[in-house]
Amino acid sequence: MRLFSRRKPAPTLARPCRVFDTPIAPEAPFWAIGDVHGCAGLLDGLFDRMFGQGSPASMLIMLGDYVDRGDDSLQVLRRLHGIHAELGHKAVVCLRGNHEQMFIDFLDRPDTTGPRWVRHGGLQTLASFGVPAPRPSAEPAQWNEARDRVRETMGAPMERWLRALPSSWMSGNVFACHAGADPARSVEHQDESVLTWGHADFEKEVRDDGIWVLHGHTIVTTANATSGRIALDTGAYATGKLSAALIEPGNVTFVST
Repeated sequence: MRLFSRRKPAPTLARPCRVFDTPIAPEAPFWAIGDVHGCAGLLDGLFDRMFGQGSPASMLIMLGDYVDRGDDSLQVLRRLHGIHAELGHKAVVCLRGNHEQMFIDFLDRPDTTGPRWVRHGGLQTLASFGVPAPRPSAEPAQWNEARDRVRETMGAPMERWLRALPSSWMSGNVFACHAGADPARSVEHQDESVLTWGHADFEKEVRDDGIWVLHGHTIVTTANATSGRIALDTGAYATGKLSAALIEPGNVTFVST
């Protein structure tokens, strides 16, 4: 006779799968473009496709990562800085990506941040400025000289614009940033580093506040809108495909080169 019987473990309840079913509802139609990464020709071609036959949107949001990896970072910066200067922030918003942040870090601390930046695409950016990249072990003076040459070519107005790039923008229930957001925190209380570099749970957890997050940073084969996330980085520098989205109340339309 068994005096003690082993108690059966309580069944484990599966965590319910949260479904995101909130319709997308910006305050007004707008365009957004994913990571350009120095691909000036693709950017101009995409502009032609977006605006060549008229558009219901008068607002453009750039999602960051304009520099590095591609060959024409300086040309991209001049193009975007010029458009912003001409049309103003009510028509064009350029967000800061992690590659803009690395570029700014290089301008501030070239000898300590330059070697890492060059390994992650800064080599091509320096070349677009006509500046050879110093060796990783180069003396601080060589890195400082490279920075000074970049600054001279860039000019103070463009540098001020670059440093002032915001990390996010919002219209209705659409929150735009470069790398995604922490799904456990409200969009008003996101860390700057998360918006610029990303969050481990962004693609794993569905938000419960009905906010759509529009982003780049993570390369996808095809631009898509699913589970409250709109992904627009289609790896332009490697694939030749730069993607945009026309975001309207109740609808998202994708355009690519």
